[in-house]
Amino acid sequence: MFDPLNLQVFANHTRAAAENMAYTLQRTAHSAFVKETEDFTVMLVNRKGETFGVPMGLGATWYPGLTYSRAIAMIDDYKPGDVAFTNDPYSCFVATHAPDTHLWKPVFYDGEIIAWTGGHIHNTDMGGAVPASLSRALTEIHQEGIRFPPMKLVNEGVFDEDILKIMTTNVRKPDLNIGDMKALVGALNTGERKILAMVEKFGKQAFLEGTEVLLDHAEAQARDLLRAMPDGTWEFVDYADEDSVEANPCRLKLTLTIRGDEAILDFTGSDPQLGSSLNVPSGGDPRHTMLLVGVYYVLYTLNPKILLNTGLTRPFTCITPKGSVLNPIAPAAVGMRSLTCARLRSVIFGAFCQAVPEKLPAAPAGNNCIVNVMTTDERNGRTVIAAVNPVVGGGGGMPHRDGTNGSGADAAYLKNTPIEITETEVPIEFVKYGLAKDSGGAGRWRGGLATEMAFRVFSPGSRITARNRDRSFFRPWGTLGGRAAGLSDMMLNPGRDDFQRLGNIDTAVLQPGDVLEIRSAGGGGRGNPVERETWRVAQDVARGYVSSEAAERDYGVVIRDGTVDEIETGKVRAARATPTGHFHFGPEREGYEAQWTPQAYDLLTDLLQGLPIHWRFFTKTEIFRRMKGRAGAEGVAAAFADVRARFTNMPSPAEARKEAAE
Repeated sequence: MFDPLNLQVFANHTRAAAENMAYTLQRTAHSAFVKETEDFTVMLVNRKGETFGVPMGLGATWYPGLTYSRAIAMIDDYKPGDVAFTNDPYSCFVATHAPDTHLWKPVFYDGEIIAWTGGHIHNTDMGGAVPASLSRALTEIHQEGIRFPPMKLVNEGVFDEDILKIMTTNVRKPDLNIGDMKALVGALNTGERKILAMVEKFGKQAFLEGTEVLLDHAEAQARDLLRAMPDGTWEFVDYADEDSVEANPCRLKLTLTIRGDEAILDFTGSDPQLGSSLNVPSGGDPRHTMLLVGVYYVLYTLNPKILLNTGLTRPFTCITPKGSVLNPIAPAAVGMRSLTCARLRSVIFGAFCQAVPEKLPAAPAGNNCIVNVMTTDERNGRTVIAAVNPVVGGGGGMPHRDGTNGSGADAAYLKNTPIEITETEVPIEFVKYGLAKDSGGAGRWRGGLATEMAFRVFSPGSRITARNRDRSFFRPWGTLGGRAAGLSDMMLNPGRDDFQRLGNIDTAVLQPGDVLEIRSAGGGGRGNPVERETWRVAQDVARGYVSSEAAERDYGVVIRDGTVDEIETGKVRAARATPTGHFHFGPEREGYEAQWTPQAYDLLTDLLQGLPIHWRFFTKTEIFRRMKGRAGAEGVAAAFADVRARFTNMPSPAEARKEAAE
């Protein structure tokens, strides 16, 4: 039945059904973070639990490869009208931090389950140690809010009131949580109706066949793209600024191997699981959707007509050593896994950028700071907790155009909430919201500009969480002669005597009149900056994107009284050396890697992998403390010897390996 034309018709029906689900959720959700920012997903799922249909223009774009199979299997005896849910990252590795509550519903036809509808909403708060439940400083999953393993939320159309009471008791704003969950149930019901309509239109057997053919077609499209790439192996490394409150970098390493129509993504060499909440709970699944988000973006960049479903994951195999930051064991905290996932995407982009450099952009900002405020509304005395706005950085310079300003490609689905709506719902006053000058990386194609936002609070003890703060030290990289982008920043009371630079801190307490200003990173530049047309540089200056000083410093364009001085520009550009190297990382990373060489990290990885998991992060931190005045593998070896001398009960790597083998 499914020739190319009919398959496209069927695919259009599935997409339309998923988009109807998304509209239902968006229009009935209670929290601004779901209805405005759109941190939610909806999807159509086949009988095996694999996603075969997602919306294209609404909601998060990370989950087309999500599978619910493990979650589905943890509940027995589904009946019509049932809805199951979970938010526990370790039960089945579907939810990956506690605020993300996933729901799924069986779709019955002729007395049997023919499909499922599913999705998630990001709850404003799930209880725990801090408002909004998320902070890098948290060290175990138990601090990150209440968790529900897979269980039925709705039994044959009736909500389980006991579960709702438990949630109401444990979260800070239960009305928002329960309202959003009920909106998602409504979306699942919409999806159920649309699936049954498709069954009536195409027939039961054709529908079941179609759900499989869609996955097979997406797989074939992904394999075609891999075959078009050269065979080879490429390595790439990137860093999150801080692995914990200890403030040592978190390193992610990828070895990408492409052979024919298959690819292996080996993350061996990445940091051990951390004593903070930056861990990514993949369960060791070689095709876990959180590990492959960057791959989806690469594939979609290369073929915007590719089908988005679980079939895309089949040609890829991820290797994540157990006890690493990408495969932690409980009770490791995981609430800030989105920060690490942002860096994970940068690593994937960097590896593929070497395989097909002519087709891929420079690095996007790679930080999507989401700001939550918990304060008292002096107008009515009520406590308010709400997401204010995502502060998302610029996209990387593209092969054919500048990076998108203020919308960092891989986090662009996080839409801004209009200031008027936020100020109506939350008692704060915005004093700045716009694009940051000189923040995009210079290049033949300029990196997208960063976003900057500042607001004032009015009530004592206003608590702020600004999760995913990063890129304040390691810049988004430029490529093919393009330069790295500007860094992110967060400041308290800029321009006042009590000014403080907060760095990557993600929680703060503000008092009446305090102003918090947050700036994202920009996007990296692509191509030699002196090859950028002078009229484009002049236009950037006129628009306020680039200062006159930066035009001359970064692009070699001399502007006098708003006009390009072509003679002086020619002299300045002629004196510029041609950039070398595939990537430009900026002076901060270059200085860091002069001490922490690849050989140093290879030795560190080998030593840590030889230790029991609960010793690894501790030992990493102790080695970093002892690296002052040392460098390279020799420095790591000496620092490790000092650690072993100080902690005599530490197992030696050889002893630990022997014990593990036994």
